[in-house]
Amino acid sequence: MSKIPTTVVTGFLGAGKTTLIRHLLQNAGGKRLALIINEFGDIGVDRDLVRGCNDAACPEEDIVELANGCICCTVADDFLPTMQALLDRPNPPEHIVIETSGLALPKPLIKAFQWPDIRTRATIDGVITLIDADAVAGGRFATDEAALAAARAADPSLDHDSPLEELFEDQLACADMVVLNKADLVDTDTLARVEQDIRKDTRSGVKIVRADHGAVDIGALLGITAAAEDDLDSRPSVHDGEPEHDHDDFDSFVVAGAEIRDIEPLLAALERLIVEHDVLRVKGMIAVDGKPARLVIQAVGPRIQHYFDRPWNDGEPHRSQLVVIGQKGLDEASISAGLRTVMGAGSN
Repeated sequence: MSKIPTTVVTGFLGAGKTTLIRHLLQNAGGKRLALIINEFGDIGVDRDLVRGCNDAACPEEDIVELANGCICCTVADDFLPTMQALLDRPNPPEHIVIETSGLALPKPLIKAFQWPDIRTRATIDGVITLIDADAVAGGRFATDEAALAAARAADPSLDHDSPLEELFEDQLACADMVVLNKADLVDTDTLARVEQDIRKDTRSGVKIVRADHGAVDIGALLGITAAAEDDLDSRPSVHDGEPEHDHDDFDSFVVAGAEIRDIEPLLAALERLIVEHDVLRVKGMIAVDGKPARLVIQAVGPRIQHYFDRPWNDGEPHRSQLVVIGQKGLDEASISAGLRTVMGAGSN
């Protein structure tokens, strides 16, 4: 019996992983998929965004959310039982897709495929790493040592290597394919420079694909046959040899509210708070008075996107919830107070 191929989709916060997976589901071409989503935060934003993209390719019961922490830290407790449950089904999926949290190290997940109960029945077809071309072009996730040294010299509070830098390097080092996403936001010369810089941190032979809105052909994403679990030594990690990995360098919290009357005050408040508090990521759903559909908010650094997603279901509470993610020391009280002035009352 052949092993079930599994694709790991990794990448930093806001790189476009969920958008790529939505595109994949909508263009599955009859392939039966199962999806495991690991989020950093208390509400299942990403799972909610992919539900209904293609019910034939990935019905709701085949979308599994792991919300008990970063997948690289909870492999034994959460991931392995989930994989075994999928593999034990009378009619298992043809292909499994795993979307990791933007704060996850990919290598511990790859190692999990060496467990005897998994190894004989599933294999990692490929690790797809998404990069936000616009963010990297702006230097927010710079990888060269000179840039980091300059940042440290300019900011006396930076007394150690940035954990963001380590995550960025690890995700690139594990990649079988790098998707340079949001290429439409960067001019041609800058995009070429970003691609050249990324090649320095990827293994020989790794393909870099440029994409807008995660639109990559399913034939390129699936069927790589990398068997990454047998190729760990070629995927170095700055965390190799460490007994465990945690996310004490990051904070995450939820701000809840009621229906809002106007979108613009919320967007203005978000823009101000993100800059003032150096927030890395904001995502969630907003209920707008008089609108039959949910408003999706996706913010990466100072760039904020918003769009109406789907109509509210019958009986579904019209409530607003935003997940805020940043580095340790985030001023939760100030950010929450600032958002609640435009979101109304709600319970966390």
